[in-house]
Amino acid sequence: MRVDHGDQACLVSRTTFGNAEQCSGFWQGSSCGGQHRGRRDRAGSRSRTDEELGVNSRSAPSGTSLAERARRVIPGGVNSGQRSIPGLTDLVITRASGSRFWDADGREYTDYHAAFGPPLLGHNDPDVNAAVAAVGQRLDLCGVAVTDGEVELAETLAGLIPSIDKVLLTSTGSEATFHALRVSRAATGRRLVVKFQGCYHGWHDSVSLNVISAPDRVGVPDPISTGILPEVLDATLVLRFNDVAAVRAAFAEHGADIAAVIVEPVPHNVGCLLPDQEFLAALRDECTRAGSVLIFDEVITGFRHDLGGWQRISGITPDLTTLGKAIANGYPIGALGGRADLMDLFSTHPGAPAFFAGTYNGHPAVVAAALATLTKLRDEPVHEHVYRLGDRVRAGLTEVFADLGVDAVVTGYGSVFVSYFMSGPVPRTYDDLLRNDAGMFIGYRRRLPEHGIFELPLNLKRSHISYAHTDADVDRLLEATRAAVADTLAAGGVTELAGTATMGGAQAGTATMGGALPNAAGGGS
Repeated sequence: MRVDHGDQACLVSRTTFGNAEQCSGFWQGSSCGGQHRGRRDRAGSRSRTDEELGVNSRSAPSGTSLAERARRVIPGGVNSGQRSIPGLTDLVITRASGSRFWDADGREYTDYHAAFGPPLLGHNDPDVNAAVAAVGQRLDLCGVAVTDGEVELAETLAGLIPSIDKVLLTSTGSEATFHALRVSRAATGRRLVVKFQGCYHGWHDSVSLNVISAPDRVGVPDPISTGILPEVLDATLVLRFNDVAAVRAAFAEHGADIAAVIVEPVPHNVGCLLPDQEFLAALRDECTRAGSVLIFDEVITGFRHDLGGWQRISGITPDLTTLGKAIANGYPIGALGGRADLMDLFSTHPGAPAFFAGTYNGHPAVVAAALATLTKLRDEPVHEHVYRLGDRVRAGLTEVFADLGVDAVVTGYGSVFVSYFMSGPVPRTYDDLLRNDAGMFIGYRRRLPEHGIFELPLNLKRSHISYAHTDADVDRLLEATRAAVADTLAAGGVTELAGTATMGGAQAGTATMGGALPNAAGGGS
């Protein structure tokens, strides 16, 4: 096997970590030191070598030793619930650039996981990083009044997103959805909220249920965590996505007590379920009729699919919108915006009833990152590029699976793609996804790193294309997928699936100081 060095190539040798393949360090008769020198991204900028970055790869700790150290001082060895991956528990990432990241042992991966989607421009975009560095020369966190950057970003968001009259900044999307539900209850004086099976809206209690549920947990409360008060779960109605009749029935029975409906307009936390236009229109109609607040959670769809979010694509305008992820290309920022009368209920107006605060809200660094990202999304053909590559990937994967005789449905939208291992039409509801062969889904993804490709090997998770990905990257993805699927078929799939779906099935009870409950579910994004 060969690894490209710009227009050259290296032989590769097999390593012991996950059967991954690594550059042997010999390039046309001379040593390259095991580094993929001169690799260029879509825009032609060269990825710097370890030497240029001041990293001594020969003396640096190995991934295994670093992972062991992490597990001694970090619960589970990671800082978010879906980062410790079965089969990849010794993966330690030390560098990222463009469409790639590198681990502590020097192995290179073309990244299609992309941290659940934020780096739409690619890792370490130089224009975004330059903007962050520049603002750091004149400003840091002051925690009083407002900065010029916050004003410019708020004006920009209000000009791009159809539903936004006014906007507030948070540090995460979970905070944005939390505050959206809080202000909806403050505005309406009502108790109930509606969410949909398969949609994820963050870690807070009101929405921490019914994301990736086992078949016997669909249709009943399925919390993703213990420690949630039953009365909080009881105040959330869970409906089937794309089911207009269920929506109308819920409003007929509970409409006078429904404060808000929150929905991912495209449920991307289970891959990709595209919405029926009739369904989104029904949400708008029922909320308007009942005086309930319609919230579009566009933390994933916002900016990745369109500068105006899915609401501009669909023409359905919610009352409130939550944003995050691609807004700042990976810097930690979220936003909540919408109707002025709702937004003015927050305590940023002194004396208003819905408390809102956050030490790091509007931090100059993340605001600068967001402004630079949005400028690039407006000024360069980012969406044209990622949409074209997305079409190539989906068509190419469909052909690969057909050639291998594998039942698979390849779907997605724009820069997002996912392959479900099942027959039949493109799925519309979570119930349809229960036919997916999780053993094949996870099995081939576990083998992709052997070919220098990374897609998250957890059930139903989507993959992403960035502005930094190239046609050559797509070619390698298709080749790697063909090989990985063939190997998985030969091995009979994967039968050990423990820990590969971490967003449902939490057991009721209480953890003690002596230990945690078994089967507790992790978070997600």
